[in-house]
Amino acid sequence: MKQRLAHAGVITTILAFCLCLSPTKTYAYIDPGAGSSILQLLIAGLLGALYAAKLHWTRIKSFLAKRRSTSVPTKTKN
Repeated sequence: MKQRLAHAGVITTILAFCLCLSPTKTYAYIDPGAGSSILQLLIAGLLGALYAAKLHWTRIKSFLAKRRSTSVPTKTKN
């Protein structure tokens, strides 16, 4: 526990030091190609998530089936 706290303190100190060195004013320019790059990143992320779901579809399906069977009690006719 003490090691984690000390590690967090070191990281906080480094981040504070970096923030003190950063400029107060920034002049940024977003070129027209930035929009298409962001769009490409969003599409790639979506397609990557869909591909990962496809690879693990049986696990997802069995997890949802277990969850549904335990959460919804079945009625039996007497």
